[in-house]
Amino acid sequence: MTTVHMIVGSLVVLGYIVVLALNIRTATGKPMLSFQRPLSMGASVLYLLQIMLGLSLLADGKEIPAAHFLIALLAIFSVGAEHMLTGREVDSRRAGRIAAITNVITLAIVLTAYMIGEMNT
Repeated sequence: MTTVHMIVGSLVVLGYIVVLALNIRTATGKPMLSFQRPLSMGASVLYLLQIMLGLSLLADGKEIPAAHFLIALLAIFSVGAEHMLTGREVDSRRAGRIAAITNVITLAIVLTAYMIGEMNT
């Protein structure tokens, strides 16, 4: 189960890197790609799966510093802000800017949690 958690964690980080690149592209005035929102939702679902796997590992008695899961849970706010603020935005360029800003925050948080997890396995 720990290996699956590590693989999904890598996919979460990779997913948010790709989503950030696409949102920066949209923020610069290029049209939003048809798969961009589903990809963002996919990264969010991977993040949710990662949280569930982490909680099941904690329930199984695995030990990890509290900072790892507390920091990981913080990303809920930036992920929620991205989808809440951009979902109603009619200007795609503004939506891209908002999404890129929240993606930078999300990526910083999940990358920090990922590094803490990697240092403690």
